[in-house]
Amino acid sequence: MAQDYPHGHHQSVLRGHGWRTVSNSAAYLLGSLKPDMVILDVGCGPGSITVDLASMVPQGKVVGMDTTSDPFEEGLKLAAEKGVNNVSFEVGDAKKLPFPDKTFDMVHAHQVLQYLDKDARIQAIREMRRVAKTGGLVCLREGDQGTVTFYPEVDGLQEFIDLYCKIARANGGEPDAGRRLHTWVKEAGFQAADINVTAGTWCYNSPKERAWWSSVWVDRIQQSGLKETALTGGHATQKDLDRLAEAWRTWGSSEDGWFAIVHGEVICQMR
Repeated sequence: MAQDYPHGHHQSVLRGHGWRTVSNSAAYLLGSLKPDMVILDVGCGPGSITVDLASMVPQGKVVGMDTTSDPFEEGLKLAAEKGVNNVSFEVGDAKKLPFPDKTFDMVHAHQVLQYLDKDARIQAIREMRRVAKTGGLVCLREGDQGTVTFYPEVDGLQEFIDLYCKIARANGGEPDAGRRLHTWVKEAGFQAADINVTAGTWCYNSPKERAWWSSVWVDRIQQSGLKETALTGGHATQKDLDRLAEAWRTWGSSEDGWFAIVHGEVICQMR
């Protein structure tokens, strides 16, 4: 298995993850939701998607699972704020899910597999298959760093993307996961006829979006586990990181700033 998630669970990371909702990060599965579904959200982080899913299955329930309970406080707080009471959180390992066979109507994971090495990610998908009911769904979405595009071409921004990918691969992961996702689920046992493949995007352009997205990466570069991984792994110096953080600030302050990334998506039918 890959080493620990390189970004850690610093507040800067949770702030970025907490922006995610079903509509902006899992819209591909909206047509598959039913009000009485029992759903597992693997690698749920601070639970923003988890709680959103729970609000959409009022007669069902959603379980958010991650390798540590550190981010669960955010999810519980969000659930309380939204009056969502059909959600819970558990600690577990995606490679050995702590649930019986055929437990869930839907198993969902967002931006999880890209951080695992080959053996671990295939095992994780097999575990998701195991705990999904016959007739159920396994729904996965992964970013693809090779599709990142931005404007204007600020010095240092592409260097940061390259550094991000270098760190991810050194950690055992695959940052260009999106384009490979459909092949991974087939390797894990799904048949091509049972896989619906789509693509989605994140795009940031408005002043509010630029300010938020750039500040998230400035904070991660300066404070999160990404910084420690870059430094201890010899991938960058502190001077390098300071310069790359400044590149994000420059991009964020550009009134013409634009950033987009493609994500691969699959909905796999259980037979």
